[in-house]
Amino acid sequence: MSCHSDEVKVHNEKGELNVLLMGNPNVGKSVIFSKLTGKEVLSSNYVGTTVTFMSGKISHNGKPGQIIDVPGTYSLEATSPAEEVAIKFLEEYDADVIICVLDATNLERNLNFALQLKTYGIRTIYSLNLIDVAERKGVYIDIEKLEKELGAPVIPTVAIRNVGLNELLSKAWEVSNSENEVEVEIVLDPDERWKKVGRIIQKVQNVEHRHPTAIEKLGDLCLKPFPGIPIAILVLITALAVVVGGGKGLRTLIFLPIVNNVIAPFFTSIVSRFVTEGIVFNVLVGEYGVLIKGFEWPFGLILPYVFLFYIVLSFLEDSGYLPRLGVLVDGVLTRLGIHGGNIVPFIMGYGCAVPAILGTRASTSKKERLIVASLVSLAVPCVAQTGAFISLLGDHSVWALIFVYMISFVAMVAAGLILNKLIPGKSDPMLLEIPNLLLPDRHSLLKKIWIRTKHFMTEAELPMLFGILFAAFVAETGVLNKLSVYIAPITTGWLGLPKEATVGLLLGVIRRELAVLPLLELNLTTLQLVVGSTVALFYIPCLSVLAVLFKEFGVKIAVIIGITTVVGAFLIGGLINHVGSLLSIIV
Repeated sequence: MSCHSDEVKVHNEKGELNVLLMGNPNVGKSVIFSKLTGKEVLSSNYVGTTVTFMSGKISHNGKPGQIIDVPGTYSLEATSPAEEVAIKFLEEYDADVIICVLDATNLERNLNFALQLKTYGIRTIYSLNLIDVAERKGVYIDIEKLEKELGAPVIPTVAIRNVGLNELLSKAWEVSNSENEVEVEIVLDPDERWKKVGRIIQKVQNVEHRHPTAIEKLGDLCLKPFPGIPIAILVLITALAVVVGGGKGLRTLIFLPIVNNVIAPFFTSIVSRFVTEGIVFNVLVGEYGVLIKGFEWPFGLILPYVFLFYIVLSFLEDSGYLPRLGVLVDGVLTRLGIHGGNIVPFIMGYGCAVPAILGTRASTSKKERLIVASLVSLAVPCVAQTGAFISLLGDHSVWALIFVYMISFVAMVAAGLILNKLIPGKSDPMLLEIPNLLLPDRHSLLKKIWIRTKHFMTEAELPMLFGILFAAFVAETGVLNKLSVYIAPITTGWLGLPKEATVGLLLGVIRRELAVLPLLELNLTTLQLVVGSTVALFYIPCLSVLAVLFKEFGVKIAVIIGITTVVGAFLIGGLINHVGSLLSIIV
């Protein structure tokens, strides 16, 4: 899969059909791209999914082609980074044909974008997607009349079920080979363009009155403070119960027994045959043995929670619930200088900070992007950290786990209020599309869960193995004792942790969850567990996150965020240690 930045770097291939796939957000572009190219693309039922572009190879009747999935945009007026990327492709990429995807359930809004595309004079065909959903809602569109009004072919599609996609490809090749000249329409001012859209809708669309279904009524209720807020609380509690309770069950019944009863004895037996006890033996299968912890930490302790979190997240995405949650929290987030639509990157941040930060490209102001990226980097624990926290705190004290997440929430609110005052600029009001609330497609849901879980294991396993190898090296060679002397004023003095916790501070630079996992090997008090978890919560972002911050915002911002997180981690962790110690003495 080829993920690219927001700079147009894809070159046209001679003899190939070059296609731009364009349209509003949330119309099914990524599904169509995935189906046509066979690539694993995460498609979601919320705005701002595609903030970079994807390129892939296509073929039809033995003819090769290249298709670019351009970021979803509502207009071509360059009010956001995503729209700037779309305009760059239209101006700089020599496309043979554009496939413009239209949402049949919201044709009026989509036609506004379609008319803007016609001013570029590029051959275009239209995919009228979600036609099945539209008809269930009583919306019927005359395809022939729509083709006449747009002056181009319109193919009805149900992308999720592959309906119409072969015809779409066939028509793309046919149109690209047409010798008819492409008419370039004049640029209309927005008012005139909307008037034209209205005239087209009157001619091509017929709406029959239908009583709303139960799921449509539920979708409307989720937008109102009551019962929307109680529903949101119930949804979040259920999600937490599935991830925490289910994860502990999977870990206890399946993953840890496999590691402890099968994998660990196997590798210990193999290593014992060739290596005598000593440094090499301990590095391989000792306390921090890479062959043991390399399976125990990522597979036995982290994967159960990661897997269930991705099930919950994928279901909430594809059901269309997340934008409704954004509407409910808009009033709170506005006080932090951002609008409710940013709930999407926040939720993504609980999976991984990298896509969350990239997701801020859909924001229309730099101030919003900086605030969201800073808050996600500072106090939003990723799914791997969450698994580590549950493994560390869940069995010892559920209240300690809740306390750490309360600290995270309070820190986000406090930091948001401060950043809103410090960062210049304004935040735009929320303009968020509310998609249909629906039951996710089973095959797409399972594919998304598989892709995300596989990506986590391939992307997290190698850094984690490197970290474990480093931990084994410093522990077995005596380096840890030497480093502990220099870091003791912070670890044993200010934070009140044993010197062995130094390993976590060193590994946390590689990945944040590695600042937590070494604490599992220590016999810590509840206060020490909370302090260690708090430090890991706010500690320096992973190297991959720092790289994305550097790429998106520059060296200065990345360094400021990195330093702030480290200072915040030690400051808050130390305060909790001293206040907790004082309270224990008084009590």
